Amino acid sequence: MIMNPFLTKLNLPEDARAVVIHADDIGMGYSTVAGFPDLLDAGALSAAAVMVPCPWFPGAAAMLRELRDHPRLDIGVHLTLNSEWDSYRWGPVSTRDRASGLIDSEGYFHRLEVHVWSHVDVAAVENELRAQIDAALAAGVDVTHIDSHMGTLFHPRLLGVYLKLASEYQLPPFLLRPNAEHIQSANLAPEDERELTRILAESEAWGLPFFDHFHVMDLSRTAGGLDEARAVLSALPPGSMTYLILHPAVDAPDLRAFAPDWRARVDDYRLLTDPAFGDLLRELDITPIGMRVLRDALRRTA
Repeated sequence: MIMNPFLTKLNLPEDARAVVIHADDIGMGYSTVAGFPDLLDAGALSAAAVMVPCPWFPGAAAMLRELRDHPRLDIGVHLTLNSEWDSYRWGPVSTRDRASGLIDSEGYFHRLEVHVWSHVDVAAVENELRAQIDAALAAGVDVTHIDSHMGTLFHPRLLGVYLKLASEYQLPPFLLRPNAEHIQSANLAPEDERELTRILAESEAWGLPFFDHFHVMDLSRTAGGLDEARAVLSALPPGSMTYLILHPAVDAPDLRAFAPDWRARVDDYRLLTDPAFGDLLRELDITPIGMRVLRDALRRTA
């Protein structure tokens, strides 16, 4: 495997196995906010992202302002165009105009990615995503990066907007090096697959940071997160950058009420606060990195 070129920009050895240990969905509900300070203090978490359209964003923003001097705080915007649950929904922050295509028949974001791709106006998407980033900045969040809730922005209709905003705000976007298996798993039309591959290849040539691997911790499990993490991290090759995605939340009534996968989210929280996980990272010689260092490296070369 060829060494990821961003390892050099981060002053890491060419055989490093660098991993962003990332918490998604912060601000989705109370349960994602209540335990977040403990995740930082435990020391394994290296980045997280907040969902601006969700009802608990104001609470999350207030917490993040209190934590702004924490040495490990690294928080991005989890750009959101979907509202996937049945009993707990949210919608755009920029508009309620149905002509935008952002809103379903119930008045919320569409549940599924494919419905976003087929209904939205691209200009409305740009306005909405820009509004989400601006709202986070206005709330006092030192935004380190952007990524995409449910991967909805990784479609040729929307990827250009994602990259445009990354450039405008000088924020590293989560991007995965083009991989036929991952692209095919999105069930895109062949012409969309080719266009997506082309855009990603051009973006890497521009010097944006790309990850070699990513893994979303299994949301169907009820326990066993440490074993899953061991299997994933053990298999990483030297000279690579990986994005490990978790969805940590404390066991609280709101989580049990809206999330059928609440047990896995609670297990992610337990994993990130378990000293055995930190021991595992050291045992496997994993180098945790945040997105802030990628942002700073990107801005130095801008």
